Amino acid sequence: MTPAARLSAAIEVLDDIVRDEPAERALTRWARRSRFAGSKDRAAVRDLVFDTLRRRSSALWASGATDETGRALVTGLLALTSADGFLVFGEGPYAPPALTDAETAALRDLAGAPRPVALDMPAFLLEAWGEGGLSAQQVDAEARVLQGRAPVDLRVNQLRATRAQARDALAAEGIETAPVEAVPHALRVLSQPRKVAGSAAYQNGWVELQDAASQLVTSVIRPVPGERVLDLCAGGGGKTLALAAVMGPDGEVTAYDVNPARMRNLPVRADRAGARIRLADDATLADAVGQFDRILIDAPCSGTGAYRRNPDQKWRISASVLTGLVRTQGEILDRARTLLRPGGQLVYATCSSLWSENEAQPRAALERWGAGKIRQERRLAPGEVGDGFYICDLQP
Repeated sequence: MTPAARLSAAIEVLDDIVRDEPAERALTRWARRSRFAGSKDRAAVRDLVFDTLRRRSSALWASGATDETGRALVTGLLALTSADGFLVFGEGPYAPPALTDAETAALRDLAGAPRPVALDMPAFLLEAWGEGGLSAQQVDAEARVLQGRAPVDLRVNQLRATRAQARDALAAEGIETAPVEAVPHALRVLSQPRKVAGSAAYQNGWVELQDAASQLVTSVIRPVPGERVLDLCAGGGGKTLALAAVMGPDGEVTAYDVNPARMRNLPVRADRAGARIRLADDATLADAVGQFDRILIDAPCSGTGAYRRNPDQKWRISASVLTGLVRTQGEILDRARTLLRPGGQLVYATCSSLWSENEAQPRAALERWGAGKIRQERRLAPGEVGDGFYICDLQP
């Protein structure tokens, strides 16, 4: 596909998203009906779509269009970031039609744009962002970070390799990385990120894709073999595998998720990583009251700190959805307390930047319980290490 054809494809996908189709589904549908597109084409179209979604409101403003369409969004994004992109409009049979005089006249910069538009963030989220005492300047700075792409980070699996060994193996396949100094087992991919999944280091379980800030969550938990450790919101199991690596070859981690289908690939990943993982269901947990030494809650949340990776999510969340998430987080904390042995360690974490999902939650829990203390907590702003994260070490 030519660059012009890729732009046309991105416009097509964005039209589906504007009609309320989730981004991943829209991209999958486009790929299925576009068998001619190679892997590099699919990756390029995906990048165009996600770059546009990160700047969705400011791109529409910059286009000057009154109606939101894929063409208006791409036109606005190019106006903000790369006006040279307009040169391929109208060039060839698969190119977007050339800009009309009216479209060209409508283009504008962000001067005069409302704050939520300029920052590409729903207004209610900007308000919630500042509830914990962050200044408007701090909120704005964090929102601007989320307008760009996220880095690609790897966690080196210490059950299989050292960070130096993993880095050398990746370099041998043309994948350049650098250590993330604040995170002991993290590597940041500097070149050829799409080659990682096919690399020997990945296939042999030496590395896993995992954001550097996310890796810090498991560094707060220091389990040892023989302890009972539970990942209560395991999802795909990235943190489960990280915990197993911390415990060593003789340790075992129990993984649970309210939606077991999310864990369907975890046994295969655990086998590749040399990790011992036990999957649990509701019946398993019902028989384990007060028996776990350490519990990790990577709570379902708004994902505000990770909007660089999932920009579609910020345009789909609402104030009522956020309220429901906050309620669910409290319920999960209460459930975890019943599963923890007296004196055990409970770590609560989110990839959110909102006070209501972060600092407010453990404090509300301690008030409900009438006991316990916060041993340590840390808020990571987006871009500080990786994604925005909150980590709290609780003793109920």
